[in-house]
Amino acid sequence: MNTLTKEAQMPTALQPVEWKYPIVYGVLALLSLFVFGFGAPGDAQTTFAFTAPDAFISLPDLVVASKITAIVVGVILLALAGFSLWATRARAEVGVWLPLAFGVLFVFAFLTWAGAGRGVIATTSLLAGGLALSVPLIFGAMCGLVGERSGIINIAIEGQLLAGAFLAAVVASVAKNPYAGLVAAPLAGAIVGAILVFFAVKYWVNQIIIGVVLNVLVVGLTNFLFSTLLTQNQELWNTRQALPALPIPLLSEIPVLGPVFFKQNILVYLMYVVVIVLHVAVFHSKWGLRMRAIGEHPRAADTVGIHVNRGRVLNTIFAGAIAGLGGAFFTIGSGLAFGKEMTAGQGYIALAAMILGKWNPFGALFAAVLFGFTKNLGNSLSAIGAPIPQDLLFMLPYIVTIFAVAGFVGQVRPPAAEGIPYSKQ
Repeated sequence: MNTLTKEAQMPTALQPVEWKYPIVYGVLALLSLFVFGFGAPGDAQTTFAFTAPDAFISLPDLVVASKITAIVVGVILLALAGFSLWATRARAEVGVWLPLAFGVLFVFAFLTWAGAGRGVIATTSLLAGGLALSVPLIFGAMCGLVGERSGIINIAIEGQLLAGAFLAAVVASVAKNPYAGLVAAPLAGAIVGAILVFFAVKYWVNQIIIGVVLNVLVVGLTNFLFSTLLTQNQELWNTRQALPALPIPLLSEIPVLGPVFFKQNILVYLMYVVVIVLHVAVFHSKWGLRMRAIGEHPRAADTVGIHVNRGRVLNTIFAGAIAGLGGAFFTIGSGLAFGKEMTAGQGYIALAAMILGKWNPFGALFAAVLFGFTKNLGNSLSAIGAPIPQDLLFMLPYIVTIFAVAGFVGQVRPPAAEGIPYSKQ
């Protein structure tokens, strides 16, 4: 009894204090104050438009004094950085509101500085475009999440997106119906996923190597078919077939957010469904429990009757179908014909979003939206002539990817059995 009492009275070891976030917040707050605030023209104004041209309800434009507004926002950001420092020293829990509020205010200060005296910043178009560019990243991240939660490393997301884009364009062109392409796209991604898991499970080929090889294979095959088939008879094989927008009554008329979230095509709505269903299924269903088991401790899963390799095969094929659906965004989702290597590395960005989201559907969703918004932000600022080199604007999503994964994600632990082949022997 005395021993137990002494052990109960022993102080609990505290985790090391993590100073990274207060430092990052402080640096960004100082950048906002001195560059965006004091660096803004003294007599310039910035105009934010919140109403789409065809909106049922219109809101007045917001016109602010660029210099004063950016300085005020910079001071608020410094206060938030100070709060983060206090919370870190006190080891207090800080909710997700702090990074969200800090991020929104920082972007507002940046836009106020970048748009000073340079035209109108169309807020609704900026947000809607960012969401649209996030769609293939979100599907790709969900694909990687399902595969890696099952123990299969999927570097072939890039190839699955490209294959989905290709088959969606071809089938939609032949059928003269974009919905036919939407049905075909998951099949292309599933085929690539089947090849990946076949070599990974049956022959124990290094999963990273086979993923890279599949990416090169899909690029080469689609380039060959594009040059020899699609360009020879473009009217038959590669015409533009766009999914129509399907506004949701009432919801699409909500100012600012309505056109962003509820005036999209069916592919975006499917993305909402996939993320929500996956979140529920991964953490609150028998299928999700078994998937996490074969990705974390396959031998223990096998002892309770779970067929590890069969689960990995089925889940990887299913994940490939999700990625193929995301690939359809590049063609029928955007109303474009197929072009060589049109995915442009988005599969690797999706993989980074999955890691930044810590193998969680909602976490990967927010990371992918961040990257998509950053890309559209660069396009929008380039259009209004922001005082930033154009090449740097186009580099923004990749810079954000590097810093987010290297600096903000911190210590992450992937599924323990990820990339490790399983055998009962």
